[in-house]
Order: sequence, then C-alpha cells, then structure tokens
Amino acid sequence: MPKYEVIIHWSEEDQAFIAEVPEIPGCAADGPPYKEALANVEVVIQEWIETAKELGQPIPKPKGRLVFA
Repeated sequence: MPKYEVIIHWSEEDQAFIAEVPEIPGCAADGPPYKEALANVEVVIQEWIETAKELGQPIPKPKGRLVFA
C-alpha cells in the first residue's frame, strides 16, 4: 500500500479520533481509540485507490510529509 501522510486529531464533537489523508480528496475515517482511527483510514485508503482504478481516475502519488502554513 502506498504511504500517504495521515493526520490524526481528536474531535470533541464526534468524541472520536479523526484520521485524514490530505493528499487524497475526501479520504478520512474515525475511531474512538487512536489505533482504530488509524486502522480504519488504512482500509479507506485502499478502497479509495481501488475505486479510482475502477473508474479510471488518477491516483495521487504520496509526497511524504506536507508542510502547512
């Protein structure tokens, strides 16, 4: 599986950790424990890539660590 940057943060509103993949539009998952959020986003990344392939859509190449202002 390609290695994308994953950003994980706590959502007070959802009472769960949110794991987001900035390089893949709309790719995110959650989980009450931190490890579950990470495991869930790994599944979502794989499903996103499989769906993009089926639809003939481009798949972003992992860029590594991103810098945010």
